[in-house]
Order: sequence, then structure tokens, then C-alpha cells
Amino acid sequence: MNTTYKDYYQVLGVGRNATAKEIKNTYRKLARKYHPDANPNDPKAEERFKDISEAYEVLRDEKRREAYDRTGRYFAGGGPEAGWQTFDPGDLGFGFGDLFSGFGGFGDAGSLPRKGSDLVYNVHLSFEEAINGKEVSLGIDRDVPCDVCRGGGAQPGTSVSICSTCGGSGKISENQGFFSVARICPTCRGRGRIAASPCSACGGAGHTLRSTVERVRMPAGVVDGSKIKFKGKGQPGKNGGPPGDLFLIAKVEAHPWFTRKGADVLLDVPVTFPEAALGGTVEIPTIEGTVALKIPAGTQDGQTFRLKGKGAPKLKGTGSGDMLATIRILVPKELSGEERELVARLAKLSKEDPRRTAFS
Repeated sequence: MNTTYKDYYQVLGVGRNATAKEIKNTYRKLARKYHPDANPNDPKAEERFKDISEAYEVLRDEKRREAYDRTGRYFAGGGPEAGWQTFDPGDLGFGFGDLFSGFGGFGDAGSLPRKGSDLVYNVHLSFEEAINGKEVSLGIDRDVPCDVCRGGGAQPGTSVSICSTCGGSGKISENQGFFSVARICPTCRGRGRIAASPCSACGGAGHTLRSTVERVRMPAGVVDGSKIKFKGKGQPGKNGGPPGDLFLIAKVEAHPWFTRKGADVLLDVPVTFPEAALGGTVEIPTIEGTVALKIPAGTQDGQTFRLKGKGAPKLKGTGSGDMLATIRILVPKELSGEERELVARLAKLSKEDPRRTAFS
């Protein structure tokens, strides 16, 4: 037998004075994180799960923990000869069906209530619709109990028997060393019952797809990629479980003028050199309409002005963001003869040397 000693307290990450409750709670967190169903095709996670389960098997039992603390008698891979007992995850006070329902390994077992699956849809919005919000209609296919068999899966008037493979539990256990893993029964597919004559309408599944139109409102202020949750509007639960949720992901079209940074709306404002040099007032668009923007004399290219409250509604919280107007000074690509003379004259009159100022 392998007698490599392991510090079980270190494996679980608890102190030697940890209470039974602390050990149990820590194990539950680690089990959720490293269980093979949560980490498919990850041998390191599986090995980690075995180590923490092995440590918990010793430290959860008062007598074995006392013997371990006193003599270090329990070794990794000790097997039955070292005093191991069959490990039942139910000893934790929760079923692995509840713990790992999101991973699909245990959630279908037996008649345990299960939350319905979540639904995810993309919703395409214009820039203005994202700003203002929009009611959308979605065609959604949901699982509903079969009208013919009423969810039983059997042809009306025929019998239903307990599955002989799993004894009606909907799951089978496979021993893997010192712990066992529950799997969905392959015979009854987790239902625990076998129909002598499967329902002709649903093929024995007990449910069929039904198309419905769901009307929901995308809130004002969403940005591209925003994920909005509508609780309870997903697939129906099973065995009395709650329904899943509906998630809508915003896909916002680009705008020819505006861009977004959270609730702030960004706009590049083109101005001429005389406007920037002499100052003045220019008309600029906002999401609420046109406003006057005052430009001080000597405004530089790239200078940004903030217009309070002229942005988009805040998705979380109250109020709106700001409009950030960034000045872009346009240099003409072509000059008339008169314009060229005036610019040349300005160049002679100007005493400013920008490179000497910048690089001194």
C-alpha cells in the first residue's frame, strides 16, 4: 500500500483547530470547484478532488481525526486496511444533484426538483433604441408537459413500471476508490420509471416544444454586450423545480457620429482653424437634439468639453451620463490663391515656434 503521508489539514486549507462545521463548509466549497463534472478532461482537478475527499473522509469523523492527529495513522491510498469506510456525499447534508445541477452530471437524477434551463438570446438594437430602451418580442421554444400523456411519458391507458436498473432513483452509483460517483441511469434517463408503451406524441419524453411569443423591455442605457436577466422566463423547472431565467444580450449598431463609454456619449466636433484660434459658438448634435457649444479662443486640437447630463441614461443607478465633445481642428487640403497668401502672411507674422516650445 502507498504510505505517502499527506497533511489533510493543509489539503483542505484549514487549521488543526478547525471545527467540524468549518471543515465541512470548506470541503463543500472545494468539492464544487474541483469536481470532475465541473472540470471535464482535467486530470489535475480530478486528482485534487480525490485528495480533498480523502482528507474530508478522515477529518469529518471524530475518532479517525483523533487517531490521525495522534499517530498520523491514515495514509493516502490506505484503502480498507487503513480503516476507510464507504464515502456517501449525502453525509454532507446536501445532494450532489443540487450541488452539480449546473454541470449536468447529477442534476437529472431521480425525482429531485430541478431548476429549468436558462435561455440566452441576442437582441439587435439601433444606437437610439439602446439609449431609450425598447420593448422586444421574441419567439421562444419552451418544453411543456405533453398534452397526451400529461408528462408521464406513457401512452394513455398503458402501464408504467419502476426502472429495474436504478430501482426508481433515476441514478446509479459507480465506486471509484474511496468514494462513489452518481450517474444518470442510462435505462430510464433519470426518470426512475419505464413506460411499457412510450407516448406516441412525445416519444416517451413527457414533454414537447411549444413556441410562444415573449414580450420584454430592454432597459434604457444598455451598451453593446449588456446582458439583461429576466428572472423566471427560461425553461420550466422539472419535478416542481423553479423555472430558469431568460438572458438577453444587447447587440448595438454603431452610430455615424456618437460612440459610448458607459453612460457617457462621445462626439468628435470638427472646427476650422479660425474658429479654434478666435473662439466662438458652434452648433453640435446630442442624443436629445442640437445645442450650442462655446469654444474659447485658443482651443487646441483634442481638447474635450463636458456637457453635464447630456449622455445616456445610467443602466444602474439614476440620472444620465455626460456628453464629451472633443475638438478636431480641420486643416484644409486645398487652398485658393488668396487663402494661400493669407496663410503665408500669417506664418510671417507669427512669432510662435511650437517645436522649440515642445522640445526645449
